[in-house]
Amino acid sequence: MVRAHRLLGVAVALGVSASLAACSTSGSAGSSTTGGAQAVATSVVDLPPSYRFEPATISVAAGTTVTWNNHDNFTHSVQFLDGGLPTEPMTMQPGASTTFTFTAPGTYSYQCHLHPQNMRGTVTVTP
Repeated sequence: MVRAHRLLGVAVALGVSASLAACSTSGSAGSSTTGGAQAVATSVVDLPPSYRFEPATISVAAGTTVTWNNHDNFTHSVQFLDGGLPTEPMTMQPGASTTFTFTAPGTYSYQCHLHPQNMRGTVTVTP
């Protein structure tokens, strides 16, 4: 009886592990890395309570103003990593927003300078 109970416990543990593995995604929880993500055509990026940009990879036409809305309980920022754009972080307190108008086509990477290990994004600007 004890052996059957242990085997049942192992089977349940393996089932939970398999279920969790099936539900997980690549990268760490809460990560906003953009590794190969399909760009979403939008000019609004939300920062939900999870240390990420949503969507992390967007596409806009040249001349579009992109708005980042901080819905998290913590301060975040948008800091461009590519030359030709301001590198000073645009900081947002909880509930605040920031904007930037993209005038030239290209692909622009950004991060939250306070949480660069989790929060990264990309804006692809088309002609």
